[in-house]
Amino acid sequence: MSTDPIWENSRDEGGPDLPLNEYIETGTANDPDVGSADRAAITVDGETVTVEEGTTLLDAVEAAETDGYVPALCSYDEDERIGPRSECRTCMVETDEHGLVPSCSFPAEDGLTVRTDAEDAANARDVNLDLVLSDHNLRCTTCGKNGRCDLQDVSIENDVVEPRYGVFDDRDEYEPIDESSPFIQIDRNKCILCNRCVEACNDVQVEGVLRMEGNAGETRIGFQNGAETMMESTCVSCGHCATVCPTGALVEQDMTDIATIPVPGFNQHNSIGKSVGEDYEHQPRQMTPMKEERKGRKGGAESDDD
Repeated sequence: MSTDPIWENSRDEGGPDLPLNEYIETGTANDPDVGSADRAAITVDGETVTVEEGTTLLDAVEAAETDGYVPALCSYDEDERIGPRSECRTCMVETDEHGLVPSCSFPAEDGLTVRTDAEDAANARDVNLDLVLSDHNLRCTTCGKNGRCDLQDVSIENDVVEPRYGVFDDRDEYEPIDESSPFIQIDRNKCILCNRCVEACNDVQVEGVLRMEGNAGETRIGFQNGAETMMESTCVSCGHCATVCPTGALVEQDMTDIATIPVPGFNQHNSIGKSVGEDYEHQPRQMTPMKEERKGRKGGAESDDD
């Protein structure tokens, strides 16, 4: 056997009979410090800000003193499991390398230059906001989210007087309000398809109740079990979908009239025209009957196995 000193030291110290690499300094480590992260320097409207790599241009825009107003209706910054999905495109900015991009989902790249006040970016944000408004019930005074609606706030901040593509009343029929659940009301006429509620239901609460269904102009909030109403779904009435909704599309039932401005003969229901599910009179627990039934079947199967 070799009498190399490395081997001898290994045996003397009780270590394995393996040669040590003479180029490695024992007692050192090359792992980064816990919590350290690479940083990206982004220039926003002439101001350089530093954000963590892996974040988005919207993070950089929010950290800078921007010249342009950059709303992000489908973004939700209180839970990383929800969005962004670049659905509304109201947060478009101009970059020197990639042109117009949605800032809520575009990754922050070191050295990138961003303009929020570029003419093309500002026009894109305005056009996309007007497109959202053109497919939305704008009778705000009858809405339970009046005064606490993200879309309303963005429209006021953006000085919107009249959407360039008209309003919902001009060409479309309102969809009935879903009143079947005593806990949550669904008014699809106010949905901006941001997908927040779907991700809150599926990725945060892990209930798997909601989904987006349909195509193009027929896209809407739906239910994974194919139900037509909330009461026929597998909802447990946790309320998280209503919490993350940026508009009045999903509202807790006891909040539907909390912010409305009473006008004789004019309210949310008759402004829409019709509702569904109002004849459901009693729900003993928060779970819908479908959820109770599924839970019962699952419990019975587990008992059989035991």
